[in-house]
Amino acid sequence: MTPREILSSPEPSRKAELVIKLSEFEIPPTQDILLVGRKAPIGPEAARRMVDAVSPEQYEIISLDHEIFEAIVVKKSLLTLLPKDKLLPVVIEEGNRIADANMVIKAQVNISVQVSRTVDL
Repeated sequence: MTPREILSSPEPSRKAELVIKLSEFEIPPTQDILLVGRKAPIGPEAARRMVDAVSPEQYEIISLDHEIFEAIVVKKSLLTLLPKDKLLPVVIEEGNRIADANMVIKAQVNISVQVSRTVDL
């Protein structure tokens, strides 16, 4: 394609899809998981105080060695369904795609466990 042909070609099509989930404000506002950025307005200690004040013993704060996130606040009940080493890498990877170090990202996580068993007849 010549430069003239490139200039006369139609504009590429650009679309954006929005998925908006509206829900009632919850206490604590962390939902299931909170990813705390390294330069976020609240740090892990403030997040700890917040969740302990409104939902004592329900969340675990885990410090991270990560370039963007300093800590992750996770609802303990999720960790009974899925071990940390399985859950956290997935959440961090997805959070890493949309966040920067100044952000605090909350995530809603739904875990369903599928079991299929056979028995001898």
